[in-house]
Amino acid sequence: MRRFGAWHLFLMILCFAPLAVGQETRPTTQPEPIPQSVYEKGPLLIHLPGIEGYLNCDRHLILGLQDGGLPGQLAVYDWTEYDPGLDSLHAYRRNHLEAQRVADMIVDHLKIDPTDPIILSSHSGGCGIAVWALEKLPPGVQVQSLLLLAPALSPDYDLSAALRHVSGQAYAFTSVHDTIMLEVGTKLFGTMDGVNTPAAGLTGFVMPPSADPQQYKKLVAEPFETDWMQYDDFGDHIGPESRQFAANIIAPMLLGQPVASTRPSAQAQ
Repeated sequence: MRRFGAWHLFLMILCFAPLAVGQETRPTTQPEPIPQSVYEKGPLLIHLPGIEGYLNCDRHLILGLQDGGLPGQLAVYDWTEYDPGLDSLHAYRRNHLEAQRVADMIVDHLKIDPTDPIILSSHSGGCGIAVWALEKLPPGVQVQSLLLLAPALSPDYDLSAALRHVSGQAYAFTSVHDTIMLEVGTKLFGTMDGVNTPAAGLTGFVMPPSADPQQYKKLVAEPFETDWMQYDDFGDHIGPESRQFAANIIAPMLLGQPVASTRPSAQAQ
């Protein structure tokens, strides 16, 4: 786990620096341009990075998915409006506006061809944007798959409304070793939905009493396996975005192919 200790420290400094110096550092923001691939016919994956914005780890994920044979266009949308860190974590109203933009992207793509499969991918804080975007979709509009990597949402957040807009499965990759970002960080500064608690990316989602059990059958829990270290996932915050892991584990999973793992996936209870 020491391999990524410096990276974790960098992310903590990046995210929490505004509080440490006691200054307001919110720049003038503007929305990211919509990726052109959203308007092109064919299979589409939209990836939403974490609160740090589009980083090399997100690039590695995309490259790995391509290595693994995922077809179609792979688009990244940086929803942070060039305003990364705690500003993006706490910009609740702005984040919901960004989620609406993502929902509009999905609708616009399906207008071109309603049969095109769409995968909505997300990491850390981006998982909140992904879930809210699905909640904002019109009735009957669905993506094929949802990918939640180290989700920075509270564990008992009700995913029922979002899962209604997933025709296949939603995969939630978690790790009990991701303590700096998803335990210490979210306890101190909150999850994307504003709860000061260890996040779902640490130990997984828990179905709340008010949730729809039929929708939660789509949620597939993927807790960290030590075997995954051979693919550069060491159970840390960015482990599931490593290129080798994306190529050997995530891409086959999304394609419905056998993955390089001996443990069968377990559905969330």
